[in-house]
Amino acid sequence: MFRKILLLVVLIGVVYSCSSSDEAEPTVKDSFDRNAMLVNIADNIIIPAYDDFSTKLATLKSDGETFTSNPNQTNLETFRASWLQAYTTWQQIEMFNIGKAEELQYSFYMNIYPLTVTDVETNISNGTYDLDSANNHDAQGFPALDYLLYGVADSDTTILAKYTTDTNKENYKKYITDVLNQMNTLTTSVVSDFKAQRNSFVASTQNTVTSVVNKLVNDYIYYYEKGLRANKIGTPVGNFSATPLPEKVEGFYSKVYSKELALEALSAVENLFEGKHYNSATKGISFSNYLIELDRADISTNIINQNTVAKTQINTLNANFYEQINTNDVAMTKAYDELQKVVILLKVDMLQAFNISVDYVDADGD
Repeated sequence: MFRKILLLVVLIGVVYSCSSSDEAEPTVKDSFDRNAMLVNIADNIIIPAYDDFSTKLATLKSDGETFTSNPNQTNLETFRASWLQAYTTWQQIEMFNIGKAEELQYSFYMNIYPLTVTDVETNISNGTYDLDSANNHDAQGFPALDYLLYGVADSDTTILAKYTTDTNKENYKKYITDVLNQMNTLTTSVVSDFKAQRNSFVASTQNTVTSVVNKLVNDYIYYYEKGLRANKIGTPVGNFSATPLPEKVEGFYSKVYSKELALEALSAVENLFEGKHYNSATKGISFSNYLIELDRADISTNIINQNTVAKTQINTLNANFYEQINTNDVAMTKAYDELQKVVILLKVDMLQAFNISVDYVDADGD
């Protein structure tokens, strides 16, 4: 009996010892300063990029007004140049689908391509339309201007005729004006709201579905996967269809800017990942630093290196993606493949390290 009692006491002691040991086991904590990262992103990346885009858009609007008042070759070239500058800068902010931008579906009004030309021409022919309607998402923004500046006719002479001698010339000019006004109004709303909400933006550091950090990380990955990898490369080259769809390239009507726009978009996502200040070599706290803090510098290094590989591949492509796909789609597919490797690193490795769940549905069959 005594031996049984003694054995029971020993067993209880062992169990208690193990339990105490378990409780004393140190837990891994995420002590990264998310607030400092958000401050860097808001103050040194988003706001300066928004301000630059607003300036470029104001110039575009002004040059558009000059062109519609006096449609000639000089004003057409000036208008085209400011369109490209604004469109290039747009690539730096398109990924920030948060706050008012998300509420208004900002990017849907600014850069849905391919353009539905029949909608544009019907709107112009009718002279009345609602650019706030979702039905006109694919009939406005940068792609509509691309068409109206480059694709509305076969040559500069016949393009200018649309605005000078065509029976619908006033409606063509009015459509340009209305598209520019819509872009300007939406941008003013998005930029002013973000600045007003800046303090709440940088303070939302929790690991929750609705926190700024989690939404920002998800929006970043979504843009990389859909906006960059799929829309600019994968869809036109035919990764999600039976045959290539070269007419779905960005900048289809101007022909020679699709590569430039893709490279600018890749540069934008690289800079955000590394915390690089807008238009500067200076770096602040970033997703990369977050991974390093979590002892996952390997993931950060892999992402940075693979982005470089993807950029190198894109640089081998023709400036005109439409022509590239029609002459050598294998090189274009290779660019998609290199971008896809980054998507896996971001969507699997980085999210697991951050302990953040994906908040969007992937339905493109990749």
